[in-house]
Amino acid sequence: MKSNLIHFIKGTLIGAANVIPGVSGGTIALITGILERLLNVIKHVLSIQSFKLFFKGKFREWALYVDLSFAIWIALGVVVAIVSIARLFKYLFQHYPIFIWSFFFGLVLASVYFVVRTVKKFNHINALIFFTGTAIAIGIALMTPATENRQWWYLLLCGIVAAASMILPGISGSFVLVLMGNYELIMIQSINEMNILVLLPVIIGAAVGMLVLSHVLSWLFKNYPDQVISILSGFMMGSLLIIWPWKEVVYKMTSTGEFILSRSGEKIVEKYHWFFPDAFSLEVFWAFVIMLIGVLLVAVLEIFAQKKHE
Repeated sequence: MKSNLIHFIKGTLIGAANVIPGVSGGTIALITGILERLLNVIKHVLSIQSFKLFFKGKFREWALYVDLSFAIWIALGVVVAIVSIARLFKYLFQHYPIFIWSFFFGLVLASVYFVVRTVKKFNHINALIFFTGTAIAIGIALMTPATENRQWWYLLLCGIVAAASMILPGISGSFVLVLMGNYELIMIQSINEMNILVLLPVIIGAAVGMLVLSHVLSWLFKNYPDQVISILSGFMMGSLLIIWPWKEVVYKMTSTGEFILSRSGEKIVEKYHWFFPDAFSLEVFWAFVIMLIGVLLVAVLEIFAQKKHE
C-alpha cells in the first residue's frame, strides 16, 4: 500500500510538471528514479505480446507483463494532477509566476547535478553529448511559437510531439505545445471544458508518440546508458533557460500596434526576453529562497534514495 501511494505521488508530480510550460514530466520521472520502468510499461502495454495475453484471457500473466499495479497508480496520479492542477496553476501563474518558476528552476538545477553523477564514465565523448543536448534544448527555447490550429491532423501531431517531449527529460511537452500554438487550446480550455473533439486526436497522437519513443529510449538505456543520461542531462540543463523566473513575454502584434488574438481570444506569444533583476527587492529575495527550497528538496530526496539502496 505504501509503495502504491508513493507511485501515485510520483504520478501527480509528473502530471503537474506536464501542465507547466517549461517543465518536463520526463525530468520528474528521471529525478524520482522511475523513467526506465515507465518506458518499459509503455513499451509492454502497447506491444503485440500484451494484446495476445489479454485476449487469450491470461490476465494474471498480462498484469505481471505490463507491470499493471505500477502503471495504474502512476496513470491515476497523472490524470488527477492534470485535471485538478490545471486550474490551480492557471491561478498561480497569473498571480505568482516568478515564485513558481523559481521553485522549478531550483528543482531542475539540482537535478542536473545529481543525474550527471549517475554517469559511470563521464569522458570527453559524454561531455560532448551533454553539451549537444544543452544546445538542442536552448535552440527549442529560442524558437518562435506558431498560431493556434484546430484541424484534427494538427491536433494529432501535437499529441505525438508533446507525448514524446513529455517522456524526454528537459524537453517540456507543454512548452512544445506553446511553440506549436495550441497550449491554451489543449491544456487550459479543452481540459477544463472536457472538449472531446479536441482531446481525442491529441490522446491518439500521444499514444503513438509514447509507443515509438518508449521502444527507442528503452533500447538506448540498455545499450548506451551513459550516453543517454548525458544527453538527457544536457536537455535538462538547456531547459533552465525556458524556466528562468525573470522573463518578459512578447506578444504578436499587427503593424498598427494591436495584439493578434487566437480563436479563443487569447494573445499569441511571439517570443520571450530573459533578464536578471536589476534591483534587489523582497520579491527577488523570496524568489531565491524558493529556488533554494527546490534545490534542497532534490538533495534530500537523493540522500533518502542513497540510504534506501545501502
